[in-house]
Amino acid sequence: MAKQKKNSFQSFGDFVYSTNPNFSSNDSEEPEESLSSSDQLLSLHRETKGRGGKAVVIVRGFEGPEDDLKDLGKALKSHCGTGGSAKDGEIIVQGDQREKVEAYLKDKGYKTKRVGG
Repeated sequence: MAKQKKNSFQSFGDFVYSTNPNFSSNDSEEPEESLSSSDQLLSLHRETKGRGGKAVVIVRGFEGPEDDLKDLGKALKSHCGTGGSAKDGEIIVQGDQREKVEAYLKDKGYKTKRVGG
């Protein structure tokens, strides 16, 4: 059994203390729900900056929990047959796959718009 220091922060667990009289813990909040796909406008960006000249498509504007964002990102990557990531409210799909990404999103009921090149 690992011995904890007497005054380490780990010994307090999830306890939070605040002197702010307006402080509210996030424990009582309901989980965030995704808007329906027809209520969301997703923007498609093509970028190469900082990627060694290689193009990526970045999908921005998704509103919902991080798990739903990751699920959509996984489906997009699978549909395009390429890699990428989904984090911080963005889905990144490797390669210039704008047509495939846009077609897939429209098929799922999302509204899309292209931004930039």
